[in-house]
Amino acid sequence: MTEVKRRYDGSRRREQARARRLAVVLAARDLFERDGFRATTLAAIAGRADISVEGIYKTFGSKAALAKAVFDVVIAGDDEPSSIAERPEADAVRAEPDLRTKIRLFAEGLAQRQARSAKVQILIRDGRHVDASLEPVWAKLTDEGLAGMTALAHHLVDTAQVRTGLDVDHVRDVLWNYLAIDHYERLVLHQNWTLAAYTRWLTAAITDAVT
Repeated sequence: MTEVKRRYDGSRRREQARARRLAVVLAARDLFERDGFRATTLAAIAGRADISVEGIYKTFGSKAALAKAVFDVVIAGDDEPSSIAERPEADAVRAEPDLRTKIRLFAEGLAQRQARSAKVQILIRDGRHVDASLEPVWAKLTDEGLAGMTALAHHLVDTAQVRTGLDVDHVRDVLWNYLAIDHYERLVLHQNWTLAAYTRWLTAAITDAVT
């Protein structure tokens, strides 16, 4: 008799690994936001996620890398592998023919992302001053944000609807300024603006700056 080998199906194992990874990320988010980065131990995260500390090291490499993974999930709202620029929300901005409407759609999405990620962004931003392991994480966030705003600036300028005399660098810098979590922190977290009011302000500020 000829033995027939079954084709190995690793989908279940991949799903389990992804579920474990997400459990660690969500546990880290909760503890980072509650206790801060330095006070949160990998042992505490492992206990909450029901995984070994060794498993966390194997998956993420370090606590700082785990903080970056937390940011990626909270800003996207899920753990799907697609980037913000690859999602339907970004497609809608690119497909919209009117510049002012493009800006409104972008600002609405940005405000939602800032609301989800503010605590983690601030934790990384401020934490790097007392824990050097967060410096490259903040630098990575900075580089990713600047790259995204550069791409969006090219798109907006290509519509030929921005104010005469503005180039890609200027539009990029305007977008980059309003991408900063500082605005959300001051107006929403400190001054208690509603998210709707903040979104309207953000839309008007960017629109006034480039149209």
